[in-house]
Amino acid sequence: MSTTRPQVLLAAGDREAVAAQLLQLWGQGGTAAIAVPEEQGALRAALPARVDPDWGPAVVLGSGGSLGARHWCLQPLAHLQAAAAATAAWLWQQGLDPAASELFNPLPLQHVSGLMPLVRAQAWGVPLHWLSPQLMRDPAQLQQQAPPRPGTQPLLSLVPTQLQRLLEQSEGVAWLRGFALIWVGGSALPEAVAERCRREGIRLAPCYGSTETAALVAALPPDRFLAGEAGCGEPLPHARLRLQPGSDALEIQAPSLALGTLEAGRLVPLPLQAGWWCSGDRAALGPGGLTLLGRLDGAMQSGGETVFPEQVEQRLLALAAAAQLPLAELLLLPQADALWGARLVALVRPRAGADATALITALSALAQALPASQRPLHWHPCPPLERTAAGKWERQRWRAWLQP
Repeated sequence: MSTTRPQVLLAAGDREAVAAQLLQLWGQGGTAAIAVPEEQGALRAALPARVDPDWGPAVVLGSGGSLGARHWCLQPLAHLQAAAAATAAWLWQQGLDPAASELFNPLPLQHVSGLMPLVRAQAWGVPLHWLSPQLMRDPAQLQQQAPPRPGTQPLLSLVPTQLQRLLEQSEGVAWLRGFALIWVGGSALPEAVAERCRREGIRLAPCYGSTETAALVAALPPDRFLAGEAGCGEPLPHARLRLQPGSDALEIQAPSLALGTLEAGRLVPLPLQAGWWCSGDRAALGPGGLTLLGRLDGAMQSGGETVFPEQVEQRLLALAAAAQLPLAELLLLPQADALWGARLVALVRPRAGADATALITALSALAQALPASQRPLHWHPCPPLERTAAGKWERQRWRAWLQP
């Protein structure tokens, strides 16, 4: 078994080729670490010099997690396979045979939701169709080049942003109708989108999971979704859910839980209390199952990604300092967005005498080095922008400034 440093795979370009590298590495007992090029520096800094043989084949993925910070999650292949087996059992409960399915994957490999279709396809021995971002933006071509075949049991995973884009065109609606089941997760499903899908007979299965759980731990059956139920349904067969005593913090127990996170070359075990992991999400558990209420740590969901505005602020401040831009203050705030769920908006105060327009143009250019979900959608010059005497932001004050 390999004891070398984890091999970094960059999630750029041909996902199928990267997936082939990953499978080959797993076949050798190795550990892969997957990230977009913009995050490879942070990833490499987290990785150990050598892999612990006890991990077995494994993967390292970025996660928002529950601690209010971006970190790198270690998932053994055996845990991913346990999650795939539980998903198969859940499909049987819905009257679907996993071995008769075909999987369609438009999601990126650096996310657990884009990795798990590969693991499921390998475990179930079924075809996996890779759908490019370009194809997902062209429903007419999508319907021609990647149609769900009649007589099969096609399965698809989406984030709400992708779903909304497809619903905007009749060809996208027709394509979605061809699926036996569509898992949708990553962020809250807008009620208007849910109602549109019900009217169109689109078999959604709103679901919940995270990198730490190897994706799905709860899902709402599509028949119940079409009947008007909301939420994320009951736990899958391998998982147990509860609320932390005295709070609405969601806790999870499952054999698919990650080993922990990699920080500065060492493994920090997942913080468990008698086998239970606190997800960082607020939730309610009722007769219909799981309903999410939001994050505990102030994170926002943007296009299916967990984004921490304060971390993005620090990254942009560092980039601005390196570029010697005349930036005095920068504050990022979340703003509701019908397509993405939320987007960042930037308030900018230039140094005295500096041109605000030129500064914002330069900052916007620097932000292109960040993942799309972390790039501010709008930039506003804000001359009075300042922190409190304690050096903290009164975020509610500046939200009010944005919406006078």
